[in-house]
Amino acid sequence: MNVYFSGIGGVGIGPLAEIAHDAGYNVIGSDLVESLVTKELHKKGILISKIQDGSFLKECHQKNPIDWFIYTAALNDNHPELMMARELGIKTAKRDELLAYIIEQKKLKLIAVSGTHGKTTTTGILVWILQQINIPISYSIGTTLTFGPSGKFNPDSEYFIYECDEFDRNFLHFKPYLSLLTSIDYDHSDTYKTPEDYLEAFKQFAINSNQVITWDDQHSTIFNGMNQVTILNHLNIDTNLSIAGDHNRRNATLVQAALDYLKIDKKVSDLIINFPGTDRRFEKLDDNLYSDYGHHPTEIAATLQLAHEISDHVVLVYQPHQNIRQHELRNQYTNQFELAEEIYWLPTYLSREDPNLPILKPQDLIQNITNKENIHVAKFNDDLWNTIKKLRQEKKLVLCMGAGEIDNWVREKLAKD
Repeated sequence: MNVYFSGIGGVGIGPLAEIAHDAGYNVIGSDLVESLVTKELHKKGILISKIQDGSFLKECHQKNPIDWFIYTAALNDNHPELMMARELGIKTAKRDELLAYIIEQKKLKLIAVSGTHGKTTTTGILVWILQQINIPISYSIGTTLTFGPSGKFNPDSEYFIYECDEFDRNFLHFKPYLSLLTSIDYDHSDTYKTPEDYLEAFKQFAINSNQVITWDDQHSTIFNGMNQVTILNHLNIDTNLSIAGDHNRRNATLVQAALDYLKIDKKVSDLIINFPGTDRRFEKLDDNLYSDYGHHPTEIAATLQLAHEISDHVVLVYQPHQNIRQHELRNQYTNQFELAEEIYWLPTYLSREDPNLPILKPQDLIQNITNKENIHVAKFNDDLWNTIKKLRQEKKLVLCMGAGEIDNWVREKLAKD
């Protein structure tokens, strides 16, 4: 079967392309920019074009007919490749449909990790531990990894471990054998118009699952009466876990509960100390320099708490993500930044925006922040990079955070020094 992936370098599409390749399908694709994901795919011999006007897709189809055209919700309905696929009569689908097809065809048990925050790290810990104890698994994680590819299909596996994102209601297309639910905190207002809509989706996700393990947070009452839901509390956290960050200890505890349910008799505490982490989740780039994907007030507070366990002097460089999201979050930015002694606030990264919404400036977003006197409005320029270098020389931990181009900018600057 021939599968074409449009936007193959994306954090959701890229791992799926690797899985399809490993499962024996012929994979090709396109992406306008090179990324860590596309570099990973190139190593597997996957052909990737930077041309997305439809001509490359048509040429590939004429040489060897394409069976599936896979795309993300970020692709506009009038995108040239999507329009060409329809013109050529190619089956078009979003990533969840192909993944569900592969899981069903290969007769795998799906372990889905979902929630607003902590999905990537929790999925990474589970994958890492199962690998260490030599249990064959297939998996998909929405980032690049230091210990393996982002997506993998193992023909000997019984389980498929999936970072199951709620964006675009992706997670509702699956019927997991086991679901781990890290947290629920209203997000993705472009998909869910109200908090109630968001909660209802998670409730449906639980209904679709054979078994759910989650936490007793403020929204756990939506699972009342569901026999298949196990709810953990702070007493379940293993005090012997040698991992920094309250949220990471929660994530590891969730993994331990999953292993117990699967009757895998291994303690997370024996292995977690060696967990190498996942890219862009408090990833150490160099001495006193870290990169993190966080872009929600809850994630910001949690990651700063983690950083503060490592250093008494933490400086945050923050790039908000999506103007449409900032209109929802602007009043939620309050005391989450207090563990940062200085904050450098960048303009918002724009993606999938509503053209009718005014672009919020940094000054609009910092009004309610309790330590706003420590905030400096910044730009991606040499002045900012020189400031970062100076702070690092002063032995301060610099945390660069955001889901936009901040990570690439920091890596490029670091490579040139």
